[in-house]
Formats: sequence, C-alpha cells, structure tokens
Amino acid sequence: MPDRRSFLIHSALAGAGALAGGWAGALRAAAPPLRWAPYAEAMVVDACGFIGSDEAKPGDLLSPKLLAEARESGLRVLQTTVGPVAQYEGAFEATVRDIAAWENEIALHPDTFLAVRSGADLERARREKKLGVVYQFQDSAPIGEKLERVDDYHRLGLRTVQLTYNVRNLAGDGCLEPGDAGLSKFGHSLVERLNERRILVDLAHSGRRTALEAIAASKSPVLISHTGCAALVERPRNKTDAELRACAQRGGVVGIYLMPFLRESGQPGAADVIRHLEHALDVCGEDHVGIGTDNLVSAVALTESYKRDHAESIRERRKLGISAPGESETVYLYVEGLNAPRRFETLAALLSARGHSDARIGKILGGNFARVMNEVWG
Repeated sequence: MPDRRSFLIHSALAGAGALAGGWAGALRAAAPPLRWAPYAEAMVVDACGFIGSDEAKPGDLLSPKLLAEARESGLRVLQTTVGPVAQYEGAFEATVRDIAAWENEIALHPDTFLAVRSGADLERARREKKLGVVYQFQDSAPIGEKLERVDDYHRLGLRTVQLTYNVRNLAGDGCLEPGDAGLSKFGHSLVERLNERRILVDLAHSGRRTALEAIAASKSPVLISHTGCAALVERPRNKTDAELRACAQRGGVVGIYLMPFLRESGQPGAADVIRHLEHALDVCGEDHVGIGTDNLVSAVALTESYKRDHAESIRERRKLGISAPGESETVYLYVEGLNAPRRFETLAALLSARGHSDARIGKILGGNFARVMNEVWG
C-alpha cells in the first residue's frame, strides 16, 4: 500500500536548502556549514529516520552515495522503520522482508553499520564511529492479534514499537480518529507484553487519549519518537503539553521532527525546529527532549520528478484516509537550512548560538534517547 514512509524511502536525494532572516541568516546556501566542536564524539541519535533513494528498485542494495552520506551525517544511532503502516494483510511477511534486507546491508557494510540490540551496542556504535541501526515499527499492525509475535520480532531484532499510526488499529486510536477512544483492552495487553520483552513503547502518531493512557499503563519509560508541539501549531500530529509532560514525568523522551507540521503553512525552516525544541525543553526539561527527524538522512533535491512523486503521494494518502492535516502537495519533506546529511551538527551550532550549553545540546542530540534505550533494552 502506498504511504508517506514508502515515498520517503524512495524520494529524491541531494541538494541543500537556504534559510533567510534573523539569527538563522548564517544558513544561506553559499555559507560554510556550521560546526559544533564536540560533535565528533557525541552520541547522536535520530529516533526516526530513513536511508533510501528514488532510483532504487525493490531488492536493490544501498548505493555507495547513500553509504557515504550515512557516514557523513555523524549519526551514531538511527531508528528506522520496518514493516508497513495501516495494513494488516501481508504485514508479517512484509516486515520479515524489511528486516532481512537490513540484516543483509549490515552484513555487507560492517565498516558503516552496526546492528543495535542492547544499550552496550549504542556505546559501541559511538566509540567505533559507526551508524547503529535500530528496527522500529510505526504501527503495531504487523503484530496483528498474536501477542506471541512480539517475541518473534524481538528475536529478529525489533526494539521499538509505535502503538498506532494515524488511524485506529487493534491497540487504540491514532491521531486522526475523531472519537479519540484511547487504548483498547488489547492495547493494554500489548503494552504489558512489550514491557516484559524490554521493547520500547512509542506514542508518535497516537491519539491524545491513547498516548496518556499508554504512558500511564507502561511500567517502563516511553518514547514519542517524532512529533511537534501542539501549543505552537495545533495539528493532530503534534502533542499537547499534557502529553509531553506526562511522557517526561515517567522518564521518557520526546523527539521533535523536521516536518511541515512545525508551522501553520509554508516550508518549515531551522528556526521552526528550534522553536519547537525550546518549547519542549520548557515543558519537559532538558533530560527528556531529543530529535526524531521523520526524514531521510540524505538531502532532498527539489527536482520536477520529486515534486510530482510528492504530490501523488499526498493525493494517495488522502484517498486512503491516512493523510494528516498540514500535509500539502507543495510543502516538501525537508527543512530549509537543515537539508543536508550533517543537519544534527547544524542544529547543535544553532542551539549553541542561542546560549544552550554543550551538555544540554549533547542530551538533545541523542544522549537522552540513548539513556532511555539503555534503561529499557538493558
């Protein structure tokens, strides 16, 4: 089934954005990249990201260009989605294929990738300057009604499960469900099983009641791996202060994404990301905020082919009822000023220029996510 995730993985690469005005004017396309001195040794975690190309066909291996950009990014951990969303039929088989494809890439490129199964693997990836790959679901649909599949997926390397996508599933309501019915009985059982198997619960895309009930039900800290702040931009995909605060109070971490939902209209820029990060810091505290881009590691090139594919993806999502308010055929899946593989270092430099300490920036770039991952995975 076509979805935004598929479009991301197969979208165009390369290019750079520009941001004008105010303190972010330094990000003009002609300007040299911004640097943050501690970046080389930092634990840099993208809690939701993708590596891919529009040129790839099913079964194709990652290209040398993609591998080089993954290394250039400076990321040490990438949570990447395996399995489909908003789909039950064939979901198990599709998930196994996705995992098998990634296992093959990791085996072929041990100089670039490292499979992450435990907290120790996170530190190993940082120390060896490799990209640690974490398998995550963006929908619990691949589990179906069979809780025992949690065990099967755990053995295959799954470490994070997002309970819902935008629409209702067996676990609960996604953020587009007007009834906002919350976590189901099955959802409670699923959270319990995930806790038992030391798999992280992720509440991105969830309905607001679903999020609050799942945070309360979980015995372990949870993630909201990729979201924005509803107090700044009221969109279903963005989380209220109540959700952000509840996540933090139970020890979890909230990741701010690089998505169109960061502003009311138009192409988002680096200033929008900083605004949402700083609001989340105010609500959650510096120990509970991170970044989950929901984007490609590589840059997006605004080719005519990309624009056509993007528009078609949005139209298809609307037909399927999974398109969230704020998605637009003319607002693209990148952030101006951060449209480059090393975008996390640019963000770090911008935060530093605004007076945030190196220690706090290190937590935001990935230290907070790594702490919770280590706590839950062991």
